[in-house]
Amino acid sequence: MAAKFRALRVEAVAGGYERAIVERSTDDLPSGDLLIRVHYSSLNYKDALSATGHRGITRQYPHTPGIDAAGVVVESASLAFGAGEEVLVTGFDLGMNTDGGYGGYIRVPAEWAVPLPAGMSLEESMVLGTAGFTAGLALLKLETNGLHPGAGPVVVTGASGGVGSLAVSILAARGYEVWAGSGKPEARAMLLELGAREVIPREELNDQSGRPLLKSRWAGAIDTVGGNTLATLLKSVRREGSVAVCGLVSSHELSTTVYPFLLNGANLLGVDSATCPKAWRNRVWELLAGPWQCGPVHSASISLDELDPYFSLILAGRTQGRIVIRHD
Repeated sequence: MAAKFRALRVEAVAGGYERAIVERSTDDLPSGDLLIRVHYSSLNYKDALSATGHRGITRQYPHTPGIDAAGVVVESASLAFGAGEEVLVTGFDLGMNTDGGYGGYIRVPAEWAVPLPAGMSLEESMVLGTAGFTAGLALLKLETNGLHPGAGPVVVTGASGGVGSLAVSILAARGYEVWAGSGKPEARAMLLELGAREVIPREELNDQSGRPLLKSRWAGAIDTVGGNTLATLLKSVRREGSVAVCGLVSSHELSTTVYPFLLNGANLLGVDSATCPKAWRNRVWELLAGPWQCGPVHSASISLDELDPYFSLILAGRTQGRIVIRHD
């Protein structure tokens, strides 16, 4: 029997896009193995782009954004999950062209879902969400390539954002010496509270000298910025050090030389959190719920009705930490 639920719906209209909370039916959802009652979602930059009509993110409107969702399986056509099981979904096409977590129900393929790890609540999973998973995947790739606590300082760029702030918290809880790069002086206190050893201005990580190599400084780095900041990190990472790149808020272009790779053995590690292999996905969530459980996280909880103003705030870079959306 179909269930009714509330959802944020974005619709293309003459001259732009309109958003409204509407009533929908589970019969309106796309086909899929799992019908999930959503309890929590979260706010990401990509959600704001979808909610404001970015056709590079969402091609077809009307649409329900929300690239993260955590809830309970109501119906299952898969042997992998049973009714009543708590699950979370991040990445893939959720919230992009498949109706997402800003609705009270979603229907998705079984391979998109991850069992909620033991020791983690549904709400806690969305405090992390795609941002926390991305940070965790970046750290797993760094450690797979030799990074370990005690190896030396690790820098996180864009540290006041969702991925960056969670990366700082996870690294600090893991025992790393974390340096946080940020262009927001007002975020300094928050980043120190999360465990950063020091907070440095973004200009310090944006070398303009043109030199192919800089003084070796970082044992590793998690970069959410891209562009010349990423090039600077590659030039200043220590011998055999690694930079995990998971963002492009500054630029999608990278201009550098091969010297960091040939002379210092630097590693550039790409982080694809949307469609990474399921084994990696499950492993990261298990680590985040257990030995990589992070310390304090700057987050706020809001209802679906309170969500709309936050789209413009995150697009303008005026949010800090994580925003969790609850379906009351």
